[in-house]
Amino acid sequence: MARQAILSAASESSDHPMFSLRSFATVGGMTLLSRILGFVREVLIAQIFGTGPIADAFIVAMRLPNLLRQVFAEGAFSAAFVPVFTRHLTERGMSGARIFAEQVMALLLVALLIVLVAAELAMPWLIHIFAPGFDADPTKFQAAVLFTSITFPYIVFMSLCALQGGMLNGLHKFAENAVAPVILNAILIATMWFIKGDDLFVGEALAWSVTLSGLVQFLWLANACRRAGLSLRLPLPRFTPDAVQLFKLMVPGLFGASVVQINLAVSTILASLHAGSVSFIYYADRLYQLPLALIGSAIGVVLLPALTRALRSNDPKAAMHMQNRALELGLVLSLPSTVGLIVAALPIVTTVYHRGAFTYDDAEAVSLALMIMSAGLPAYVANKALTAAFLAREDTTTPFRQAAISVAVNIAISFSLTLPFGYIGVAVGAMVSAWVNAILLATILYRRGYLQLDQRIKRTLPRLFLCCLVLGGATWGAVLYLWPGQGAATQVQALSLIAIIAVGAIVFAGSVLAFRIVSFAELRSLRRKS
Repeated sequence: MARQAILSAASESSDHPMFSLRSFATVGGMTLLSRILGFVREVLIAQIFGTGPIADAFIVAMRLPNLLRQVFAEGAFSAAFVPVFTRHLTERGMSGARIFAEQVMALLLVALLIVLVAAELAMPWLIHIFAPGFDADPTKFQAAVLFTSITFPYIVFMSLCALQGGMLNGLHKFAENAVAPVILNAILIATMWFIKGDDLFVGEALAWSVTLSGLVQFLWLANACRRAGLSLRLPLPRFTPDAVQLFKLMVPGLFGASVVQINLAVSTILASLHAGSVSFIYYADRLYQLPLALIGSAIGVVLLPALTRALRSNDPKAAMHMQNRALELGLVLSLPSTVGLIVAALPIVTTVYHRGAFTYDDAEAVSLALMIMSAGLPAYVANKALTAAFLAREDTTTPFRQAAISVAVNIAISFSLTLPFGYIGVAVGAMVSAWVNAILLATILYRRGYLQLDQRIKRTLPRLFLCCLVLGGATWGAVLYLWPGQGAATQVQALSLIAIIAVGAIVFAGSVLAFRIVSFAELRSLRRKS
């Protein structure tokens, strides 16, 4: 790791206690657990369904409510709610913040129920729009309609969970909210482990499990809020000035905080035009999302309330320091991850997915998609930190405008490349649009004086790039000499992949020391502080 990123993060608990390494580790650790279970879930799905029609149908049934959850609940709503709720905590105390949350919940629930009823009635038309390529396969289309009708209530529970999680994050209680996604994966894994039958029956059982997991997550967070002293009543819905202001902030935030999810929606629509492409993009995305969620999401969750507190306390110097450290830490973690995912893509995909109905040809296709998409990982991680700088100032319009531009770039590139190159064009469009969005956000922050890279990050990044070059060469050599190939047993492949990762980690650590990014004395100092 980079010297200043690690040492600064370790000391944040004393300098800026609201943005600490402990908070980051809490969110990241729970996210890692969730993603590990998610990998188990995806391995079972790939083994049972492969890349056939039921797999595509279930993926769409998961993707549509998850898209709305991420764009609305965890995107626009959380982006607007957390800063405003934090401001109410600062200015009005717990009582005032609780009254505000109750007002928002009442209006939110009414809106969600209306959307749920409308979506259930219009489900066939939604599938026509969201996956137009399914029209050519009646079995796939009908399965997608059935599965999505069952999973759609998940968005109601997840939106309420976003409100509860936002309150907990505003109180800097990150653990309970970070644990909630583990519940979804645990329930789906249990369903596939115990439920047997044909693909359609298992797919329907999984769809019901998604909705059940939403209810369980809601109850889990409701209990966490009660223990934190924020039990909410359900008043009559009223458009109070505070609630109206929140929903005004949400309108542009529907795009501004959700570029990843919008690009995934575009990818799904275009990929559905080619058989198997939805599955290729989906399985690659699940691997790519591990470091993105572990690094980017954790930084965004911890940074937003911390920045809001600093700005409300009229401490722009502290806010700038947090912004630099968040960017530095994100790049220090995401750049090596990017190199590893690109160089070792085929061994990773083969080890994780190649069994049952998932063929080696499928593994090669998913690997290529993973390599292309991973090139956008540092941009996506940076976007989390950059977007928080706007949201903490209750500015959702600027991120919306830049997101609209990046989505337009994604559509243009994906549409022009998908017809000749299939799913490869979709992956390229998503990757390029991420970089466009990051560059636009960073440029605007710099022009407004909200982003000034300090000497610490300027010293670290060039050396980090050199370390990543060394890492790439070492990983490439390890793949050539240690990877046994597609015919080897899964256990042998897994051991070989572990060895490849170990070689990369050791060489990267050695290069970090050799390029004097960190020293042994500083590592000992970090250990004492921990």
